[in-house]
Amino acid sequence: MKEEKSNGWLTIMLCIGAVIVIFPFLWTVLSAFKTPYEIIKIPPSFFPARLYWGGFQKVLFEAPFLLWMVNSLLVAVTTTVITMFTSALAGYIYAKFDFPGKRLSFLAILATLMVPFEVILISTYMVADKLGLLNSLAGLIVPAMVSAFGIFLCKQFIEAIPSDLVESGRVDGASELRIFFQIIVPEIRPVLSALAIFTFMGSWNNYLWPLVAINDMEKMTVPLALYYFNTAHVAQYNVVMAAATLIMIPVIIVYLIFQRQFIEGLAMTGIK
Repeated sequence: MKEEKSNGWLTIMLCIGAVIVIFPFLWTVLSAFKTPYEIIKIPPSFFPARLYWGGFQKVLFEAPFLLWMVNSLLVAVTTTVITMFTSALAGYIYAKFDFPGKRLSFLAILATLMVPFEVILISTYMVADKLGLLNSLAGLIVPAMVSAFGIFLCKQFIEAIPSDLVESGRVDGASELRIFFQIIVPEIRPVLSALAIFTFMGSWNNYLWPLVAINDMEKMTVPLALYYFNTAHVAQYNVVMAAATLIMIPVIIVYLIFQRQFIEGLAMTGIK
């Protein structure tokens, strides 16, 4: 009886939490179909009186929004692929190799997780300037190619792989890269899928660094589009909501594609 009562309260709390999470999403999508007057009227209405497509027309035809989407996709996909490779490779090295300074260097990598990006923003800008990466898509990709969180996550999972598998590959004459790609990578595929989603979402939603590093409108990414529409169209919040709705679509598609692997990776993370 007590267990059923506790399960009932848990269900109620989960439903309340779901409403809190879903409500802003629904408000954004529905507000994208409202007229400029309807979205600011008092009292506000949750549903639009009619579907108004003017906000989407301004987003798509009064600014190079599709180009910004392509830029963001290029940056996010490239960053995700490179981060998955560097994280898995570094995790393999830290999990299955012994070398001087291994523990100290790994602790230094973990320490970077406690440093907010705002702290290293100026130094990152200066390094990017010296390398000629400012105002380019490469300047958005290069600083994000290595993830301390990804290295930590991959190391924890690779440590659980029996060392006998690695040693058997070495006995058979396989190179370390062949062992990595044919033995290690298939075993950690679920965690790589979860890491891919985290990395893609982080790159797609990155606002501060593109705001600092990018000057040309043609090289902007979609988070900067919200800033552009919020300043270029005064009080036309339906345009901003329309842009936000379009920006959410690729992230939702990526999650739906990798949903099973993502949940499996999170479950394995919980077990670890």
